This record gives sequence, C-alpha cells and structure tokens, in this order.
Amino acid sequence: MEVFNKILRNPLGIFGLILIVFWMGIAVFTPLIAPPDDNRDPYIIKRISYSSLPNPPGNGVLMGTTSGGYDIFYGIVWGSRTAFRIGLITVFCSAILGVLIGGISAYQGGLIDNIVMRVVDLFMGFPFLIAVIVMTIVLGKGIDKVMIALIIFGWRGYARIMRSEVLLIKKKEFVLAAKSIGASGLRVFLKHILPNAIYPVLVLVSLNIGRMVLLAASLSFIGVGSEPGYADWGQMVNFARMWIMGTPDQPFFFWYTYTFPSLAILSFVLGWTLLGDLLRDIYDPQMLT
Repeated sequence: MEVFNKILRNPLGIFGLILIVFWMGIAVFTPLIAPPDDNRDPYIIKRISYSSLPNPPGNGVLMGTTSGGYDIFYGIVWGSRTAFRIGLITVFCSAILGVLIGGISAYQGGLIDNIVMRVVDLFMGFPFLIAVIVMTIVLGKGIDKVMIALIIFGWRGYARIMRSEVLLIKKKEFVLAAKSIGASGLRVFLKHILPNAIYPVLVLVSLNIGRMVLLAASLSFIGVGSEPGYADWGQMVNFARMWIMGTPDQPFFFWYTYTFPSLAILSFVLGWTLLGDLLRDIYDPQMLT
C-alpha cells in the first residue's frame, strides 16, 4: 500500500508509465498498424516514391515522406520495435555483466577486487560516446553492431554501483548470520546480498533504456548507426537533416520531416526517464515518509 501511495503522489511517474505503455502497444500491434509488403524485410521503410523532395502529409501518406520517398509513418511505427530492441537488450546485457562483475568483485574483495576495479577504471577512462562511435565504425554499420558497441562500454556504471552496494550489505548482520550457520558463499550472495543490492541498479536500468535509444539514434543521425532505409528513429531524423531549415521564404515548410521522428524519440526517452525517477522515489530510503 505504501508503494501504491508513492506512485499516486508522483503524477509525472504515472505519465511516464503511460508513455511507455503507449509505445509498447504500438510495438506489439506494429504489423496491424503499418502492414509490411510481402516478401520484403518489414524493417526496411516503405518508399512511396524516389523523389529527392519530401512530400507533406496527405494523399494516403499520414505523416508525409522524407527525402527519397520514405514513408515517415511506417518508419516511426516499425521504429518503435527497433527502439525497444535496442533499449531492452543493450541495458539487460549491460546490467547483467555489471551486476556480476561488480557484485562478485566486492564480495570476494582483496586481490580480485583490486584487479577487477582496475579493469573497470580502464574502461571508465574512455569517453562513452566517443568509444561507442569508434567501436561502431570498427564493427561496421547495422543496429546489431550498435548494440554490441553499447554493451561493451555500457556495463561500467552498473559494476560500480553494484560494488558499492555489496560492500555495504555484506557487513550487515543478516549476512554475517547466514555465514555463521554454514551457508555457502554462492547462496549468501544470491539469496541475501543480491536481492538487497539490486534496487539502485533497477533505477539505473530504467534511466538507461531511454539513454541507450537516444545514443543509438544519435549514431544513426551522424551516419554510423543503422543502415540507410532501416526503420530507426535516428535514421528518420537523418533523412530530414537537409530540410530542417526549410526554404528561404518558408523556414518551416518541411516541418513534418523532423517533427514526427523527434516527437517519437522525445516521448520514448521521457517515458523511461520519468519511470526511473518514480522507481528512485519508491526505493530510495531517504525519501521514505
């Protein structure tokens, strides 16, 4: 009941949850909302024409087309699945790596902890965005390559947070009591330490899902992310980069080319960020009232 009351007292968190549920619905019913053509990859955006000029909404095209005749509506709808795939897979894999590395390092302590933390410090020495860009260039274009690069450098924060939590919890009386009655180290870690140390990681997971999607979109925008024509929101904004300024006499003439993809990215990232704030309010002991 206390958790439920905290949720009700956080209308922004509820709004974030509504945004996430909205995009989940879009992702689940994508084939019905934007049916793909037969015998083609559904993640390749439909091309209404091959015109170099964008076309405004209308004439059977709900949100217009970008340069090259790509259907904006189709790209946004199928891009929702791409966003969830990037966010959930990269964050889940990064969190698992970070939790295991940081947790085991802190629990073992001593030489193992020192060695592992020096490796973490080595990875922390690379600026995250630059490291991901370089790794993506090395691996080549494609969403899968972007996800691999994000995972390789995305586990560092989870490892540090997990280590700090485990260092605190392993000195608690209930952990010492479990050891005193002969519980194995693995049992103590999995049953007593991990469940009590995981809450800050859950908050970071929610915040990072939106962050990873935003980073992947940024990579696609600068041309090192998804392949051209792939249903990715960053790719959609990349198609609009030449038309952001409009024409000399009509600066917002091509507003539809960048407005719809930008709103999709904004609402998706905002939803996960607000949910992360809600989880922080629920699990942070300093905010208990």
